Amino acid sequence: MAIDPSLTREEIEANLTCTSFAQFLQGYIWVNKKLEKPEHYALAARHLLDSLADQGVTYAEITLSAGVVLWKQQDLAAVYEAVWRESQRSSIQTFWILDAIRQFGAEKGMEVARFAVSRRGEGTIAYGIGGDEVRGPAHWFRDVFAYARDGGLRLVCHAGETAGPESVWGALAIGAERIGHGIAAAKDRALMAQLREDNVPLEVCISSNVCTGAVGLLEDHPVRALYDAGVPITIHTDDPAFFRTTLMREYELAEQMFGLPPEEMAANSFRYAFTPQAAAKND
Repeated sequence: MAIDPSLTREEIEANLTCTSFAQFLQGYIWVNKKLEKPEHYALAARHLLDSLADQGVTYAEITLSAGVVLWKQQDLAAVYEAVWRESQRSSIQTFWILDAIRQFGAEKGMEVARFAVSRRGEGTIAYGIGGDEVRGPAHWFRDVFAYARDGGLRLVCHAGETAGPESVWGALAIGAERIGHGIAAAKDRALMAQLREDNVPLEVCISSNVCTGAVGLLEDHPVRALYDAGVPITIHTDDPAFFRTTLMREYELAEQMFGLPPEEMAANSFRYAFTPQAAAKND
């Protein structure tokens, strides 16, 4: 409402209802179309950082969907400057992961990668790909990932959320250092062993997986099976406002529903962070 005062609560609720991945994408697009100016992105960043600070968070790596910004034909440099400047005002040490859209293809992905590398000295810590795993297979981005890595960025890939274990294997094959979601790995013992051996963590988003239908019922979420198999786990919110959750709530779900030790999950968040400063906090 702060961005568009004409919106009613009923209209917002109608567009943020989510019971499937397709419905989530519709709502995600609706929200993104409301972000028309750099200051709108800055306002969203401010609200997120204020919420994280209230939860006691001291360090954050936040994903900016740079591929969507370019898809909307907006000025990515101006948008990034706005969110980076806003994050500099926060008490939270903040870095940014610039994300390309898989189904838009490698050429569009490289456009995001070039920009991300150019902002490495201004808070960009990593490059990632998200979106439709099936319509944008990981192998399309092998050269893009190599470019980002050679440019000094870390690498993350959404995989194994709505596609099967083969999507996670594909992400590993192109050098992903963290896997967004990755819950389909629970269906493949060899893959879980590989993740454990390579020490590649899964960024697990429990509420998101239920809301999008990636998991049918909360009690059926495979996070405990992944943890028991020795797969490194970190706890995340995905889109906290969209999924009506907080990082604190996700930690509570992980502990109360699945018995995951909150101290270990918190330690993992620093252990698998992309900056030496964050990892040092875990020592």
